[in-house]
Amino acid sequence: MRKKRANGVTFWLFLAPVIFAFIMVIVIPFLLGVYYSFTTWSSSPGAGGGIRFVGLVNYTDSFKSPAFAYSFLITIAYTIVNMAVINVVAFALALLVTTRLKLRNIYRAGFFIPNLIGGLILGYIWQFIFNNGVPALGAALDLKSWVNPANLILASNVKALGAIVAAGSWQYAGYIMMIYVAAIENVPAELHEAAQIDGASAFRRLMVITVPMASQAFTITIFLTLVQSFKQFDVNYSLTGGGPSTLFAGRPIFGTELLALNIYDTAFLSNNLAMGQARAVIFFVVLAAIALAQVSINKRREIEL
Repeated sequence: MRKKRANGVTFWLFLAPVIFAFIMVIVIPFLLGVYYSFTTWSSSPGAGGGIRFVGLVNYTDSFKSPAFAYSFLITIAYTIVNMAVINVVAFALALLVTTRLKLRNIYRAGFFIPNLIGGLILGYIWQFIFNNGVPALGAALDLKSWVNPANLILASNVKALGAIVAAGSWQYAGYIMMIYVAAIENVPAELHEAAQIDGASAFRRLMVITVPMASQAFTITIFLTLVQSFKQFDVNYSLTGGGPSTLFAGRPIFGTELLALNIYDTAFLSNNLAMGQARAVIFFVVLAAIALAQVSINKRREIEL
């Protein structure tokens, strides 16, 4: 009994620094942020008569804002497309590097390396490619449409959003690929051998054996890509900066300003920290609800498979 109690004390002593750090860095700032979202908090509170409690004003004003509504809509669209692209590319790469391909370990490392590049740097690299590399290639190939400034990828809202998907997928697909690789390599080889003897094609073995056996990996990867896509900020900030501009509900707004960037611009560029914090709370609640629903649905599908 004493030994069990001593082990419990030791466990909590080792865990205490982590709990303390979590409370100080995550819990307390989050609760303070929720409180400040109901006030007139700004970076210069003295100019507005100090911090005053205003209730749900910041939340109602946020829902009335065309820019916030537009950012919410394009973030959902971006998330759906980005999740699909990353998972399809990552799974295809995983299938490639789990075959008897020569130098497959080198390919694994090569596909993973983009994940080590910071999002801000990555955005600037792809901005140079889209603004300078593509026109230069067009000039070399005598493709005038590629050289025309009006046809630049980052000059169109839809194309620019696609550029964010391309840059983000190039960065994150290698990381998701490694999760799929671990799942595929854990599928018993005997199942594939038996199915092959029975005459099952490679595609049939993939759909009937590999995909069901790797169902847990799909739950993890879909969750990770969902969260990563929904809170995309760094690539969005450095690649497009939210531009180009567009019209929504009769007002000019940023055409590729995803939700995280909208919160940043509201808080720091518009100097409205309280409203930015209110939007961050909305962002947290929606993301948490979607992520929990996704995990619950995928867990049920795992049981069915």
